[in-house]
Amino acid sequence: MSDLIGQSGRALPHPLPRFYQIKASSVTDRGRLYSVPKIMLPVYEKITGLTDNVCDKHLNSEYRDLARAMTAALCRKRSNPLRSGQPRTWACSIVYALGRVNFLGDKSFSPCMTTADLCAAFEAGESTVHAKARVIEEMLGTRPLDPRWTLPSLVERNPLVWMAEVNGLLVDLRDMPRDVQEIAFAKG
Repeated sequence: MSDLIGQSGRALPHPLPRFYQIKASSVTDRGRLYSVPKIMLPVYEKITGLTDNVCDKHLNSEYRDLARAMTAALCRKRSNPLRSGQPRTWACSIVYALGRVNFLGDKSFSPCMTTADLCAAFEAGESTVHAKARVIEEMLGTRPLDPRWTLPSLVERNPLVWMAEVNGLLVDLRDMPRDVQEIAFAKG
């Protein structure tokens, strides 16, 4: 194991660390990003039609693209919540869940939109949207600053993108040796 070679061509003096897998590749892999089971395609198209419309009018293309990816991820779940309920409520809940990750309601971030304005744009009730967003967050394991669902324009400012688990400890990769950084970069 000590004979491992880094990308710089030098042997690494220590074994490779076990990196925390964020599964960012599932979001960046375009082939899987929008793959939807055939049976869920009509639901996917209804919901993304609604999210596309609101995101294009009130938010931006980054929210639109992430909403499409999140809808596809939900469509691939076995216990699919999108099978029941109003598409406009699920569409609003998806954008709301993304907004919680990316601080949509915070005026210091752009774009900014209150929950009330978001619900009005989708013509959905706030309490229902909150409940369905909670289901989405639990199913996909999202949290604020989640690197998998961060807007591309905010990735550089997201401290969790730089975190990895090395020998059981959470470390900032920017403080690690260059070879370890190269390995982490190669792993995504």
